[in-house]
Parts: sequence; structure tokens; C-alpha cells
Amino acid sequence: MNATTTRRVLLEAAEIERTIARLAHQIVEPHACVDELVMMGVRRGGEALARRIADCIGRIAGTTPALGFLNIDLYRDDEVSHDLPESLIPVDVAGKTVVVVDDVLYTGRTVRSALDAVTDLGRPAVIRLCVLVDRGLRELPVQGDFVGRFVPTSRRERIVVNIAPVPSQSDEVVLFADPA
Repeated sequence: MNATTTRRVLLEAAEIERTIARLAHQIVEPHACVDELVMMGVRRGGEALARRIADCIGRIAGTTPALGFLNIDLYRDDEVSHDLPESLIPVDVAGKTVVVVDDVLYTGRTVRSALDAVTDLGRPAVIRLCVLVDRGLRELPVQGDFVGRFVPTSRRERIVVNIAPVPSQSDEVVLFADPA
């Protein structure tokens, strides 16, 4: 980040908590049985968000859905970090509704990788996508089923999501813009 980069807070802690509650309600609404629901957070960005949504679903439905985490490094067609923990998959996904959770939807490449990872685990009944922020600028034909906020951006902007696994006053979503 250079000295002329601008910073704008898009969502503060209370707004994030309301957005998570709305996403949880949208996910639960069409499912009569939370037992058939599996939340899969994409490692790093989607982990805390998946935990928070699963907890909120537990409060709404009285039952917390299965919660897992995907390391998609092996499925990426670009640079990989190699420092992420392995995937943690607590249940068989065959026949289940899998909700892939990530913080920001951008090009669609992360989602493509996550879809490959999930289908390697088995054949879910359906896979849905939940994101906190959709910033546009897709390179692949991917869209979120459950989206917290649409924020059209340019390629010189980036969105940083800082959320903890439990609600925190330091939670925020920030847009950084570099000068043209």
C-alpha cells in the first residue's frame, strides 16, 4: 500500500453481524432439514465466515449444520500459498446440500477450484455459493446464491475482510483503492 492509497470502510462490525444473520436465514429457509446441510469454508477467507454462519443457523434452526474447511491449493490454476492447513471434512458430502462459503467473490477462479475440491469428495445433491461481498469483474461464469453485499469495483481496488470466528468489534470490510 502506498501513501496515496485510499481506505473506505464498507461494513462495520454491527453491519457484518446483521448480514451474517440474513445470509443464515436465506440458507436455512429452503431446507427443511439442517442435518442434510454442510457448510464448507474456503481456507483462509471463508473459514471465520463459515463458522459464524453455521453458529447463526444453529441459533435459528436449533441444530448446527456440519462444518468443514477446504484447502483448494491443489485445484488452483494460479499461484498457490502452500501454507494453508489441510482440508477438514467432517462428513460424507454425498447426497447433501453443500454451501461453499468465501469472503469475497471476484474472478470466480477460487470458486471453480472449490467446486472441483467438493466434487472430488463425493456427489452432493446440490452445491450453493455464499459470499460476504461480490465485487464483480468475473473471469468465469460464476455467481453467488447467497450474497451479503454487492460492491462494484475496478481492478485497481481491492477488498479486505477482517472477521473473527466469533463476533468482534474489530470486524470490518474495507475497500482499498490505489491511485489511477
